[in-house]
This record gives sequence, structure tokens and C-alpha cells, in this order.
Amino acid sequence: MTHIIAEPCIGTKDTSCVEVCPVDCILPLSDEDNFSEVEMLYIDPDTCIDCGLCVDECPVQAIFPEEDLPEEWHKYIQINLDFFT
Repeated sequence: MTHIIAEPCIGTKDTSCVEVCPVDCILPLSDEDNFSEVEMLYIDPDTCIDCGLCVDECPVQAIFPEEDLPEEWHKYIQINLDFFT
């Protein structure tokens, strides 16, 4: 399983989660050219090791283990995947 970033991140893009991620799977980074163009952050499912360190760091509670993602935000599973394809 992986973690998913959902709707509360839209417009926030707080990078506290990026700072604690041991495998750098949360993108884009704030210094990347496309950071201002995207509406939220995304977790690379192929890189995420499901450690959960990012969950507590998110100030808007936007990060969930995939199995705990609220039903109304299930579309964000595909949205996160699409960002990396």
C-alpha cells in the first residue's frame, strides 16, 4: 500500500511532509519549475515505502494510507498515479 494526498492539499501545498519523507516520494519540490503550476502535492506510489511519517506533518490532514482514504476522495488515488505517468 501507499499513501495518498487528497483534496485538502489543493491550494495549500505545504511542504512539511516533503521534509520528513525518507525516500523523497512527495513531489513537486518547492524549488522545481512546475511547483507554482500544480494545485497540490503528489506521492509517487512506486517510491513510497508506507512509513506514514508524512501523515502527522500535514497541517491540513490531506494524507491518508490508501486503505483509510475517505470514500469521497477515492478519485485522488488515480490523480496521484496520473501525476507520475
